[in-house]
Amino acid sequence: MRPHTPPPIGDYAVLGDGHTAALVSRRGSVDWLCLPRFDSPASFAALLGTREHGRWLLTVPDATEVSRTYVEDSFVLRTTYTSPTGTAVVTDAMPVGDGRADLVRRVECTAGTVAVEHEWVVRFGYGAIVPWVHHVHDVNGVEGIQAVAGPDSLLLRGDRLPVPHGRVHRDEFELAAGESVELAVTWTRSWDEVPRRLTIPDRVDATLGAWGEWARRCDYTGSYRPQVVRSLLVLRLLTHAETGGIVAAPTTSLPEDFGGERNWDYRFCWLRDAAMTLEALLEHGYRDEATAWRGWLLRAVAGDPADLQIMYGVDGGRDLPERTLDHLPGYAGSRPVRIGNAAVGQTQNDVLGEVMCALHEARAGGLAESDDSWAMQRHLVRDLITSWREPDRGIWEVRGEPRHFTHSKVMSWAALDRAVRAVEDHGLPGPVDEWRRERDAVHADVLEHGWDEELGTFVQHYGATHTDAALLQMLQVGFLPPDDPRMVSTVAAIRRELEVAPGFLLRYRAERTDDGLAGSEHPFLACSFWLADALARQGDVAGASAALDTLTALGGELGLLAEEYDPVDGRMAGNYPQALSHLALVRAVRSHDRALSGAELQPVGTTLDGAS
Repeated sequence: MRPHTPPPIGDYAVLGDGHTAALVSRRGSVDWLCLPRFDSPASFAALLGTREHGRWLLTVPDATEVSRTYVEDSFVLRTTYTSPTGTAVVTDAMPVGDGRADLVRRVECTAGTVAVEHEWVVRFGYGAIVPWVHHVHDVNGVEGIQAVAGPDSLLLRGDRLPVPHGRVHRDEFELAAGESVELAVTWTRSWDEVPRRLTIPDRVDATLGAWGEWARRCDYTGSYRPQVVRSLLVLRLLTHAETGGIVAAPTTSLPEDFGGERNWDYRFCWLRDAAMTLEALLEHGYRDEATAWRGWLLRAVAGDPADLQIMYGVDGGRDLPERTLDHLPGYAGSRPVRIGNAAVGQTQNDVLGEVMCALHEARAGGLAESDDSWAMQRHLVRDLITSWREPDRGIWEVRGEPRHFTHSKVMSWAALDRAVRAVEDHGLPGPVDEWRRERDAVHADVLEHGWDEELGTFVQHYGATHTDAALLQMLQVGFLPPDDPRMVSTVAAIRRELEVAPGFLLRYRAERTDDGLAGSEHPFLACSFWLADALARQGDVAGASAALDTLTALGGELGLLAEEYDPVDGRMAGNYPQALSHLALVRAVRSHDRALSGAELQPVGTTLDGAS
């Protein structure tokens, strides 16, 4: 078997069924798929290793041109291969809404003749487990190839089945114009009966209809509608259909620093991302989904406020131990490959700010507050009153020493501010005088310790002499008005320090931040969109437009964004597709369009501008 080198991260398409997601390369190789859930062990893991770690290839090997598109507003992928002798189209989809876990593929020759290559390599346990593979039949007598190991089973059925070549299954064949082959892989528990074969065209049509119906409910009509709709669809794809939890990305250990150690598992649900998602859904007309999101948020944080975590499992689980998979060489040699995430145990005082902003926006959007949900928020705010004075790990989950991060203090202010407004604007009960005093105390503390008069900027943490792109969120939450001279000079300082190419911001300078890791990283796309948002809020509409034009184009033909982008080599970096990048796009476009129309820009999660 020839060595397999994963293609560029941004060359992958993503498929999803509301429970998990698959990454498919431009050349038709499914190199990543965890079944049956986002955080399950991968059955195809070539993305982080080689073909020997599992993949499902269906391609035209001598194609000289390859083009891809999603069919309308869906995650049904259509890849067109043009070879010297003909043209073929491969349609890939993960059917939704039928309670099964399937990935279906159909290759059709549309002109001339084409040679097709099919290879099926199943390796359970993130590529570590070679399964027992044998032929089976379902109740209708339909033959299939079943791979079994422990609790997992993958079943391949289709119009023609590959044959064993050592420990892989391969097939090569020709198609003439009008001929096609359909294939489907189905995950089941190893002790289940063999399920019936799908009627692939019907399931693809139903899946197209489901995605399209959801997308048509988006009420956005502004200047970046295709990018906004695709971003909202990505958020929907990353949302677990049963629990409502949204994973930060469907992948683990795609590197922020190629060949380095900055590799993390993002297949979990961050409260921060969940809160921003609630705001994005409300803003674009998805009221029912926002209600479901609020339910997930409230279930996730239920319990003693002191036990609040920054992230949870898809099902709300709290135990996410981090370990390394030493049998995998990693993407582009980036090791270690990690599963689980030790950041789950960190204290990050900014998280409640995002949650309270989102829940306040839900109230402003007309979602009725229940007694239980408000009681829980009051308990969380009560705990924050004592904890905001303590150092934390900050939004970037540094693994160095805890600090008094300015952004964390600002978001603590935002949490208290939204608690006050819940009483003042919505008549909810609470110790509003105490909350006002504490809110003002946080505000004064930030102005005293987070602002450097000599440098003329807010700084990353108390006592620092450098900035952090997270400070741009001060504008979003309304800590100070956008035209306040301190905010104007802070945005300018952030651009001087962190803008490495027009519109592209680093999160922070790794050499000046004790994040506990070796190496550096590339511009962070969410921060880059935050810059576009800040420019819009400060009245630089042309600057915001230029930044958005650059950033939204990065998604290419499929409109998908990773965590980071390397503008020097023109490649995506980090886990992919990344919820936070798409969330930041949606928020920045909202600010841009309001600035373009001359509408008043309001802080997120509130109906008023400016600080108290």
